[in-house]
Amino acid sequence: MTRQGAYKESDDMLIDEPKLPQQGQIAALPNEFNPSYLKIYYSKLFPHADLYRWMSYGNDGKHPACDSSYLGRREFSYTLDNDIFVRYNTFNSATELENSIKDKCPLKIDIGPIYNLNPARRNAYAGDNVLTPVERELIFDIDMSDYDDVRYCCSGADVCLNCWPLMTVAVKVIDTSLRDDFGFRHILWVYSGRRGVHCWVCDRKARRLTNEQRAAVADYFRVYKGNENNYKKVSLMGQVLHPFLARSYTEVLKEYFETKLLTSQNLLSSEERYEKILEMIPDQSIASELRGKWQESRRSSSAKEDINIVRWEQLKQLLQKHKAQVVRRCVEEIVFTYTFPRLDMEVSKHMNHLLKAPFCVHPKTGRVCVPINPNNCEEFDPTTVPTLIQLLEELNREGLRSDVEGEWNKTSLANAIKLFRSSFLQPLLKICKEEMESSYNAKLQQSKNLLSW
Repeated sequence: MTRQGAYKESDDMLIDEPKLPQQGQIAALPNEFNPSYLKIYYSKLFPHADLYRWMSYGNDGKHPACDSSYLGRREFSYTLDNDIFVRYNTFNSATELENSIKDKCPLKIDIGPIYNLNPARRNAYAGDNVLTPVERELIFDIDMSDYDDVRYCCSGADVCLNCWPLMTVAVKVIDTSLRDDFGFRHILWVYSGRRGVHCWVCDRKARRLTNEQRAAVADYFRVYKGNENNYKKVSLMGQVLHPFLARSYTEVLKEYFETKLLTSQNLLSSEERYEKILEMIPDQSIASELRGKWQESRRSSSAKEDINIVRWEQLKQLLQKHKAQVVRRCVEEIVFTYTFPRLDMEVSKHMNHLLKAPFCVHPKTGRVCVPINPNNCEEFDPTTVPTLIQLLEELNREGLRSDVEGEWNKTSLANAIKLFRSSFLQPLLKICKEEMESSYNAKLQQSKNLLSW
């Protein structure tokens, strides 16, 4: 648990500030996370300017239509050492933001909404509920621990390459739907640093969705509705699948279930595991027939055949030739149960929810929260994501120089920052400028029309 503290300008939130080591002093760093090393990370590697440009959405003062108060109404939250939680930090410039991060060295930076007023001065306003969120990215949080009932390699916060394909499936399914079904274009996927992924939908129309509209979008992705007390956690209704579900099944879910998860998780290799699947079959005669086959022969007919694949084909053959649609549909329901994305619904439904900023360092793993390219997310390997210690050792080999900007370019963080800029930030800011110019010109034309009238 964290201790929440209201931010006041007089608050003295001082933490230890270690001196930057001289060249050659980082070589023997212990292979674990150390808050002291964040001082170097924030000083040399963290992309402060990129974070500012993103959060400003073109309101950088360079255009007459810029909203000068825009960034100053955005909440930034810090988690400091000893679980000190400081909310409602606000900044009016890139310099203020960068200096604050370097000064406080937060273990985590969370980003909140844009409010109608400066949230840092919320106590100065009179009345109840005066401070109101008015803009916020549509966000999604997917955590691997929510899949613990369908993975056997790991549990809780642990993740490996056998279960990570579940996150790959989530990125593929949701990203495709956000673009094709909702028309969003500016979507950022970020590795959480430990056991999941975060999604930021940053289109203007997404940022201005109401809580009710956000809840509707989140519910569109809600298929898994079970809990530990019921065996059937997915029910696919109707004569045919919804186009979104049908596309997800044929293009992503079926392949990943049959070629990766079925064997990597050994879903049908033991009685304990296959009983979970047999319980989902509505026709007990089919379940009993399969149970009998699998209990009699604990090994596949051929040593070259994986027992999980053999049993899955047997199950599909019996179910798909059944006359009742509810039974035939069971194959799809099993696949959806084991693979379909599981969202933290509350994170997506409310504008005032905080979400960790990209490029933070996860204190449990030391790994940086780097962007994921949805176009080749199957190539993303969480075990190779740069760690804080690794980055400092790379800096040390190059030599620490206090007068050099962009030292990240000499480390394994370079590809992540380049990806963030090229595939997300630059296209986003281009559209923001175009929208701003269009709105400005429309207002000018309206003023001219009024004057001529």
